[in-house]
Amino acid sequence: MPKRKRSDNDPAVPKQVQNDVLPQKRHYRQRAHANPFSDHALSYPPSPDQFDWDAHYPAFAGSGKTPEFADVGCGFGGLLIALAPLFPNTLMLGMEIRVQVSQYVHDRIVALRSTSAPPQPSADDTPGPYQNVSIVRANSMKFMPNYFPKHSLSALFFLFPDPHFKARKHKARIISPTLLAEYAYILKPGGIVYTITDVRDLHDWMRTHLEQFPLFEPVTEQELRDEGKGPIVDAVYNSTEEGKKVERNQGEKWLACFRRIEAKRD
Repeated sequence: MPKRKRSDNDPAVPKQVQNDVLPQKRHYRQRAHANPFSDHALSYPPSPDQFDWDAHYPAFAGSGKTPEFADVGCGFGGLLIALAPLFPNTLMLGMEIRVQVSQYVHDRIVALRSTSAPPQPSADDTPGPYQNVSIVRANSMKFMPNYFPKHSLSALFFLFPDPHFKARKHKARIISPTLLAEYAYILKPGGIVYTITDVRDLHDWMRTHLEQFPLFEPVTEQELRDEGKGPIVDAVYNSTEEGKKVERNQGEKWLACFRRIEAKRD
């Protein structure tokens, strides 16, 4: 397959607007990964109820809504931008630890909100495009419960996370027994964890840890599609920068999804 020229084009807006308004990745250079154990001088809320969601989603101000989708390590925001028009009344939050990358996503969302044509007036007063997405610069391995109340998320995404190949670095992987307890806390029963990677060893690691955790059960891709989640699965496969790079290189992608189940009590 011939190589395709890299492009920052976004089909959501005309090409001239893209060139004039949308941020360009070349101005936001950053290392591919960051050490989650380093002191990143982050600001975070003491608890979810003290975070100002209205500032992130002004079109939903006063609604009392909080995010239902969270993209952990969202990179350049491809998943968020792909899902936003599909679920216009669902708030989505990207979490990214790298300074320049998180700034790029923020600037991209601001530009898309200002340039995208608003939808036709609707009876349900759906806000304009991309009003339902935002980003915070955060260390998800340390501060997830500071942002999300108990059982508030319906979808949690881990797309092409850092594989941390060396055994001594495995403790830095985003899926671990300790972190799974936090993910189970913020996911509502029935919520879905979506993981995908092009590294088979990491896929086996994430799948095995999720299988062993008592509050998650595996769910197949076909089951998700039968439940109407096909557009989400397609975005998981195809919307991210890393996912597109794997396709260009004709690599393989391994998907593993799990459902949050109710705790069994005797």
